[in-house]
Amino acid sequence: MDYEQLAADVVARARKAGADEADVYLQISTEFNVQVRKGEIETLTQAGSKGLGLRVFVDKRQGFASTSDFESAAIERLVKTTVALAAFADQKPENGLPEAEAPPARPDLKIYDPTVESVPTDEKIGQAKRCEAAAFAADPRITNSEGAGFGSGTTYTVLANSRDIVASYHSSGCSVFCQPLAEENGKKQVDYEWSFKRAYADLESAEEVGRRAAMRVVRKLGARKVPTQTAPVVFDRRVAARIWYAVLNAVDGDAVYKGMSFLKDRLGEKIAAESVTLIDDGTLVGGAGSAPFDGEGLPTRRNVLIEKGVLKMFQYDTATARKAGAQSTANARRSYGSVPGIGPFNCFLVAGSQTPEEIIAALPNGFFVTDMMGSGANTVTGDFSIGASGVWIENGALAYPVEEVTIAGTMENILQGIERIGTDLIFNSSVVSPTFQVAEMTISGI
Repeated sequence: MDYEQLAADVVARARKAGADEADVYLQISTEFNVQVRKGEIETLTQAGSKGLGLRVFVDKRQGFASTSDFESAAIERLVKTTVALAAFADQKPENGLPEAEAPPARPDLKIYDPTVESVPTDEKIGQAKRCEAAAFAADPRITNSEGAGFGSGTTYTVLANSRDIVASYHSSGCSVFCQPLAEENGKKQVDYEWSFKRAYADLESAEEVGRRAAMRVVRKLGARKVPTQTAPVVFDRRVAARIWYAVLNAVDGDAVYKGMSFLKDRLGEKIAAESVTLIDDGTLVGGAGSAPFDGEGLPTRRNVLIEKGVLKMFQYDTATARKAGAQSTANARRSYGSVPGIGPFNCFLVAGSQTPEEIIAALPNGFFVTDMMGSGANTVTGDFSIGASGVWIENGALAYPVEEVTIAGTMENILQGIERIGTDLIFNSSVVSPTFQVAEMTISGI
């Protein structure tokens, strides 16, 4: 089936049925997942899915519906239903398609590997088994497992709208993960590690992922509390990314417009240390979140959110930008089952010049945070408090594991207090970060 033509035909039907404007977001996906535990397969699924979402605007009223049935009669019902739904919606001046032409052709973003679908099933299962086996072999204290797995998938995305835009792209991804359990003196700990890549050949070896998972969990054994104090805090790259999720929520244009962000009046001001540059780049080659266009058909771009500590911009989709008197930043995200909302593509803190080991070595004492529990940040007030565990630093070295403590401060104190940024930036998710160190935070323990 010609899915671009189908999407364009649905738009034409919607216009004929009374829509002033319309767009279609269509996705065809395949998915494979296997999970093993102690060498035995626990779950194995292979599936395909498809769906089409139709959004219409009638007199500045929005209607939306979706379907997985692409037969002509089902499409006709979808069109009639969606146009009828618009009549019940509120009339809003910001409603409507973006005023833009078709996304221009651009160099290959390398987000699609056709070989992902052709990898033999036994090889995928073998990846999961080897990953778990490597974790077990790494240390005798690893006595159990909550599973290891391999996943892969492909998606074909099509967007068409009544401004005569029809665009599409293929994407893929694959991952391997492991979650071992270690035990010592009757106490158990669990941790995990994973690797994600767009291309199968680029995926880290299953054995290496398993060994890293083992290192992380064994490092937790013998954990204890520490006295309540103020000390430097180093955020491991994996938990560091959660700080930037909070910042993304605070620069979300809708939250800013509603006054629900601690950064709402800070545009152009220095909100972080000069070493901090935060970028969201939808055009990053091979990026986990890269795409040629956003959920409304606008070409993706490189947005500098914070530059040398200065807040440079908020993120918008079309409707929110219109409400705020701004321009879309091409940050509309959606699936076929939803209307567009604001979200990142590849958000990352620009890497620094020191390795994590060098950052730790520079501290007489401090807390290396490897896990955080809970949401942590209140992006309305800027307060930050979260349960944490990790490793205590003494004389520039990792001394002993720590658990059941709380770290607290404010988001601005964290951002302004960043003193060192690591080199370990790995693009394995849509929001990533290198390790970084904050001057001090309150650590509540004993």
